[in-house]
Amino acid sequence: MNERPRRLRRSQLSVPGSSDKMLAKAAASTADHVFCDLEDAVALSAKVDARDKIIHALRTHDWKSKTRCVRINDLETPFAHDDIISIVTGAHEYLDTIMIPKVKSARDVLWVETLLVQLERKLGFSRRIGLEVLIEEVEGMMNVEKIAASTPRLECLIFGMGDYSASQGIDSVFVNGGGNYPGDIWHYPRYKMTIAARANGLDAVDGPFADFHNEAAYREEATRAMMLGCIGKWAIHPSQIQPALEIFSPKPIEVERARTLAKAYREAQARGAGAVQIDGVMVDAASIRILQNTLDKAELIGM
Repeated sequence: MNERPRRLRRSQLSVPGSSDKMLAKAAASTADHVFCDLEDAVALSAKVDARDKIIHALRTHDWKSKTRCVRINDLETPFAHDDIISIVTGAHEYLDTIMIPKVKSARDVLWVETLLVQLERKLGFSRRIGLEVLIEEVEGMMNVEKIAASTPRLECLIFGMGDYSASQGIDSVFVNGGGNYPGDIWHYPRYKMTIAARANGLDAVDGPFADFHNEAAYREEATRAMMLGCIGKWAIHPSQIQPALEIFSPKPIEVERARTLAKAYREAQARGAGAVQIDGVMVDAASIRILQNTLDKAELIGM
């Protein structure tokens, strides 16, 4: 089984595939990850033409080290099949992942997997395109464990609270933190999805926050997701990129502290000790597992 690539997804920027101008701006942005959208951000009449615009953008713009992704249309629409064929045929070597919206079961993921395998064999491509899945239907949340384990090609699960709200019958007033719900209305689905992702070696990412003028609320939602183990959050507007990068990056002082404690633990092990006390803090194998998450993030970011 091929090892899954390690990618930064602190900020996943959404960009309409129908806009040449916005595709160019997205390529020049500071986001770790950009998904060129063929689904919700594109009008029905523009979906077919948007494929060619995305192919052109992927092939011609300098995306630097960004993860380049395309969100296809819902598999229950007549567009998804040709979305995959067109994008893969036209821009395979410039494409890192495909995002599948509204996944309800592992079968949905395997359908895309089968089509990709056939295309890669037919076209003679050896470079594997990864998959990212949106959990935004109640059926998908019920089946999230099976979805997460569906294929080694899968890299990421994303909680899409907008469509999920509609699927579960949650009133729109609560979607962006309104109303008087006693606590975090998204705690359970975020938690459940993140556990399924982590258990299968996948990244967990938090979805959109619509009110891009309210940075404080965006930061609060991103922080809640980060505390549960998500490694990033969507940005539906460029103004949300920097807050996401900050929140999902360890602070330099945290990285320095983690390296100091890890070094002290290694030295203690070399002496035959199972734990060591540093500045009044006991560091043992369990502590190192937690610290390693910070060290892994720092390495991936290049800190």
